Amino acid sequence: MTRFALTIEYDGRPFMGWQRQSHGPSVQQALEEAVTRITGEEAAVHGAGRTDAGVHAIAMRAHVDIEKAIQPFRLMEALNAQLRPAPVAVLACAEVADDWHARFSCIGRAYEYRIVNRRAPLTWDKGLSWQFAKPLDAGAMHGAAQALVGRHDFTTFRSVHCQAESPVKTLDRISVSRHGDEIIIETAARSFLHHQVRSMVGCLSMVGEGKWSARDLKAALEAADRSALGLNAPPDGLYFVSATYPA
Repeated sequence: MTRFALTIEYDGRPFMGWQRQSHGPSVQQALEEAVTRITGEEAAVHGAGRTDAGVHAIAMRAHVDIEKAIQPFRLMEALNAQLRPAPVAVLACAEVADDWHARFSCIGRAYEYRIVNRRAPLTWDKGLSWQFAKPLDAGAMHGAAQALVGRHDFTTFRSVHCQAESPVKTLDRISVSRHGDEIIIETAARSFLHHQVRSMVGCLSMVGEGKWSARDLKAALEAADRSALGLNAPPDGLYFVSATYPA
């Protein structure tokens, strides 16, 4: 049995999320079925995160155990051939130690959220960014966001369906920057709650629009109450960017 680490890119629009679902297709299912067609084995693919329906990935990390003798490059090529035409691609594949685990060995995760701040409808970016027609003050959003950095009870920014044992998380970094019509929100932490990034972005958009002040955002955080949430941003603009592991 050989354990392979995979780096995966995907467009989340056709999927119900990363994890297998009974009510629709998932990225995990697409990968597992591809492995079975290649090897004849029923193998489980474990991801570093569990992205929601419509959420994308630039470099999701995952692992799979395979009995069949196959080189990493040949496995990557075979997976990509079997995955077509689904918008999923294996960017890298390598053998790893048997105790390396895509999820449990991960010590850091980074997400990025993309907003296109313009009135004109989206064309190329439709479904890949959140269009926000009213002008947003990215500087005000960045300044207010710094109140979220550190160890907090993030209940306000947590989905009621979240399965995490505790709402207490440590947000290592969050930044908001403007690049022309595009606003990029970058976040990093060891782990995130269900909907945490989308909920933080939704509230930051209210700051950028002038509906909330930085003090309002901080008060929402300190309320530790989901009913204090201002807005949950749509999944369109959210990307799993990277996973970090011990050297």
